[in-house]
Amino acid sequence: MKDHPISDFDRELADLPQALRWREWMRRIEVVLFASARPVTRANLIRVVGQGVSVDLLIDDLKADLAERPYEIAAVGDAWQLRTRRGYAQVIRAAADVGVQDLDLRAFDVAVLAAIAYHQPITRDGLKNIFGKDISRDLIGRLHARSLIATGPRSPRRGAPYTFVTTQQFLVAFDLQNLRDLPDKEMLEDAGIVGAGGTDADPA
Repeated sequence: MKDHPISDFDRELADLPQALRWREWMRRIEVVLFASARPVTRANLIRVVGQGVSVDLLIDDLKADLAERPYEIAAVGDAWQLRTRRGYAQVIRAAADVGVQDLDLRAFDVAVLAAIAYHQPITRDGLKNIFGKDISRDLIGRLHARSLIATGPRSPRRGAPYTFVTTQQFLVAFDLQNLRDLPDKEMLEDAGIVGAGGTDADPA
């Protein structure tokens, strides 16, 4: 049997009663989130529901529908992801680490990642200014390889060096909706993760 072309996809569901139409739109959003390994943007969710339908209201109703389930819908920036509730993390690990990502980062890698998160966009010289030593390209490469950082805009200083910024994968890995959810910087300073007195300014 041939698949129907996307142009034949019925988004409006005009033949269904309103209650069933809404329920079907909820199920469509759920299955798209379930099938995606990455957070799904609003623009992509709009593609599977009727014209003018509020994705936010559908998400809210779906969240309520999943309230008693072991997984939930989490916002990641302006996108959403279906993921296991925190209370079940140990259960998943006990069942062979299904879906649990080991970032395999060294302690200093985490400190540099935290500095990038709090001071972005920041250059390698800016990181050197914070830590008092050069940050190796290998370390930056490890963070890049795990998609935790990306290349940001070039610095306006002489030579226009590249800057570094965190990514959507960084938000997912650390269970953040956006950068406003980062822990208070003073807490990290007390824990020795971010150095006190650091600055995001590049050395002169």
